Amino acid sequence: MMALPDTVDTGAGFSRYFEMLPALRREEQEQTYRLRHQVYCEDLGWEERRTDALETDEYDAHSLHCLARSRQSGNLAGCVRLVLTRANEPSHPLPFELTCADTLDRVLLDRLAGSRQRIAEVSRLAIVRDYRRRRGEETSPGTLLDSSFGTAEQPRFPYLLVGLYMAVFVVAERHQLDTLFLLVEPRLSRHLNHLGIGNRQIGGAAEHRGLRVPAMIDVAQVIANLNPRLRGIFDVVAGEIAAGYRAAASAAGSPDSCP
Repeated sequence: MMALPDTVDTGAGFSRYFEMLPALRREEQEQTYRLRHQVYCEDLGWEERRTDALETDEYDAHSLHCLARSRQSGNLAGCVRLVLTRANEPSHPLPFELTCADTLDRVLLDRLAGSRQRIAEVSRLAIVRDYRRRRGEETSPGTLLDSSFGTAEQPRFPYLLVGLYMAVFVVAERHQLDTLFLLVEPRLSRHLNHLGIGNRQIGGAAEHRGLRVPAMIDVAQVIANLNPRLRGIFDVVAGEIAAGYRAAASAAGSPDSCP
C-alpha cells in the first residue's frame, strides 16, 4: 500500500476538508440514520428502505454516534457508531457475536466476560456516494484500497475514512472502552494494520454481505502507537469531538461530566 511520508501534515489536511462531531442530540442522531439510509438502503440495497428514510436498529439506543461534515459544502459526508453492551444485560451479544457465532474464538471472548462494559463494536460506518467514486468503492460503505493512497507521483490520503476511525478511538478513550471489535472485509483488516490501526482476527470468515472477518482492537495500544500520519488527524478530531461534548453540555445547562 502506498503511504505518505511522515512530513505531510495530515491534521491540517483533514481540517481543510472535513470536521468531526459527536451526534449527541436527537436531531444529530436522526441525521446519522438518514445518512445510513442513503448508503445502506438506497445505494447498496443492504437494508430495506424505510418510509421515514431513517435506517435504525435495536442497537442504536445504546450506541455512541459520530458524524463527519464537509467544510466546503457543509453537507454530511460520513458516520460511524460504537455499539455498547447493555448496562442492564452486559452478556447480551453484540452484532458481530451473532453473525460470527460459529467461527469466533470463544476462549478469548470468555476472558472478557467480566469486563464487557468496557468493550464495544465499531458498526455502521458509512460514507456518502460522492466520496466513494473510485473503482472498487461503489459496493462498500467505506473501505481502503491500494488506490486510496494514489501513487508516488500523485499521492493522496483517505482523510474521511481515517478521520472516522480516529473518531472511534477518541470516543472509545473518552468513554473508557478498552477493546473494540469490528466485522470487516479481510482486505480492510490488512490495510488497517498496514496503516497502523492494529487489529487481529479472532475467528474465521463469515458470510455477511460478502465474506467478513471478526477482528479485535486494543484501544490504548493503537492510540499510544499512532504514527505521525494518524496522530495529526487524531489530535484534530479529539479537539472537535471535545468541543461537541462541551457545546451539548452547555446547551443542556450542565457541566461536561462525560469521561
